[in-house]
Amino acid sequence: SSSSRDEALRDKRAQVLSRGLPKQKPIEGVKQVVVLASGKGGVGKSTTADILTNACFVLLYLTQTKEVGLLDADIYGPSIPKMMNLKGSPELTPKNLMRPLKNYGIACMSMGFLIEETAPVVWRGLMVMSAVEKLLRQVDWGQLDYLVIDMPPGTGDVQLSVSQNIPVAGAVIVSTPQDVALLDARKGAEMFRKVHVPVLGLVQNMSVFQCPKCKHETHIFGDDGVRDLAKTLGLDILGDIPLHVNIRETCDSGQPVVISQPESDA
Repeated sequence: SSSSRDEALRDKRAQVLSRGLPKQKPIEGVKQVVVLASGKGGVGKSTTADILTNACFVLLYLTQTKEVGLLDADIYGPSIPKMMNLKGSPELTPKNLMRPLKNYGIACMSMGFLIEETAPVVWRGLMVMSAVEKLLRQVDWGQLDYLVIDMPPGTGDVQLSVSQNIPVAGAVIVSTPQDVALLDARKGAEMFRKVHVPVLGLVQNMSVFQCPKCKHETHIFGDDGVRDLAKTLGLDILGDIPLHVNIRETCDSGQPVVISQPESDA
């Protein structure tokens, strides 16, 4: 009958699609993976990853001993080495796995450890995907309670590969309140929903600038745009980070503000 043929066709399609998708395999030694993403570059995603990871480490360490790692998955523009004040090449274990570099109690891995600081990565997509696979599978993370992955901007191959190859506990979307950034932030959130990765919430970065002299506050990139987007998507706001010179200075010097100035407003 027509209905039985349609059902057989649907089963066949399901089998083909299931063969085409990679099987998710956990990263050895890692309990939970959280990804930080943004649809657009330049919104402070890596800065937020730096702040979040260090904040996680400090808070978890104060309450109970936890191990936290940070993976820089931005192949073309790795910035975590500078922000975490790390240089050098990873050592290899007897099993030929790379050992992460460590600072402030956080294990870090980045493409920036494998190339010269000023050398551009001029690669096509397949080479980028191979590098991401090595950063995911050929690193000896030891035993981590949380691994934070700093994703490149956009909704392309890297985001799909990470989401489909490893179990991800959740994604955090970072955006400024500016309309052009919010358009891409929404696309990022919708992409993770499509690949069945829970969106934990949004972070509003560069939300307000306070003049250091007169203390007047100016919303340079708009007022509460990320909060409005969160309401539209039914998501939580996880944090609100100001546009502050201390954050920029401490990131550039490799001394995260959470570590170097824990009592400051920033």
